[in-house]
Amino acid sequence: MSRRKGTPEEPEETVPEPSRAAGGCVLVGAALGLTAALFAALGPVAVLIVWAVGALALWRAARSVPHAANPAPPPPPEGAGNTTPQFSVLEDRPGHCTINWKEGS
Repeated sequence: MSRRKGTPEEPEETVPEPSRAAGGCVLVGAALGLTAALFAALGPVAVLIVWAVGALALWRAARSVPHAANPAPPPPPEGAGNTTPQFSVLEDRPGHCTINWKEGS
C-alpha cells in the first residue's frame, strides 16, 4: 500500500476579543442617542431634567467635601523626636555655606 500525503492541518482561526474602546464607543453612542431622543420627545422639559441632574451632582459633590480642608498633621511616630538631623549647614563666609553630612541616624 502506498502512503498518501495527508492534507496539512489548517490552523484554528482565533476570534479576536472585542476591544474596550469599542465597547466604550458603543456606550457613549447609546447615551447620546438616548439623550437626543429625550430632547426630541420632551423638549423644554428635557432641559429642566438636565439642569436638575447637574444641580444634584453639584450638591452631592459639595456635601462630600470634608469640613476641615486643611487638618492638623498627624503626630510624629514614637521616637522621632529623639533623632538628630542628618546634616548641618555652616556659613563660612558671608554668602558661602557648607553642608556637613552625617552618616547614619
